[in-house]
Amino acid sequence: MANRRDLLERLCLALSRPGVDGVLASADVLDDLLLLGALDGKVVMGSMNRGGLAGAAFELDDRFTGYRPEDLERLGFDAGKLLLRVDYADPGSLTTLHSAARVVDAMAERGLPVFIEPFLTRRTHRDGTGPPRNDLSAEAVTRSIAIASGLAGTSAYTWLKVPVTENPDDMARVMETSTLPAVLLGGDIGDDQDAAYEKWRGALRLPTVQGLVVGRALLYPPDGDVAGAVDTAVGLL
Repeated sequence: MANRRDLLERLCLALSRPGVDGVLASADVLDDLLLLGALDGKVVMGSMNRGGLAGAAFELDDRFTGYRPEDLERLGFDAGKLLLRVDYADPGSLTTLHSAARVVDAMAERGLPVFIEPFLTRRTHRDGTGPPRNDLSAEAVTRSIAIASGLAGTSAYTWLKVPVTENPDDMARVMETSTLPAVLLGGDIGDDQDAAYEKWRGALRLPTVQGLVVGRALLYPPDGDVAGAVDTAVGLL
């Protein structure tokens, strides 16, 4: 993904496929796509908190360094997305929860939907060090959904962006945690693309699940066929 021209070509190809509604990205990518005319008639979602850089000591400090609610309103975009990683052993997670709640309030004041991507996260070493890992067990995803659903003074404009659990058979029970509309995120699917499609297919049948928001899994498929990967994903809907 470090080659921006290649990334933009893949994004434009994906956006041109039938059934693709829009794109979620940071400001630099959306600015490029706007200049290319690739966003005409598409749903545009801005990524809002980008501060928790992978591998950094402050990785779990997901500060709002991307789009602000006023930016999304000014640009006429359709929605925003925020990452919500909560580590029960990290006191800083309370700051993350508080700032996320206030952003949800600010988006609701503008009548703009906000997609919350919640995880329970923990450091990999017992002493509280090591890279953070998201817990995809049914219990953890259930709890993260409950936390995200209860943020702010209203949930009227809140959507959820949720992973498929480690055991896909648990998804029906997990998604009963909230009545909020949800989309599935792709995550790291490895080389077994067909297995990922089957996980998505089952979860997409659930009442509150409304679609997919998938990045690398479709833009960089193992066989290199972006159009084929996107069309297969669209077919699952």
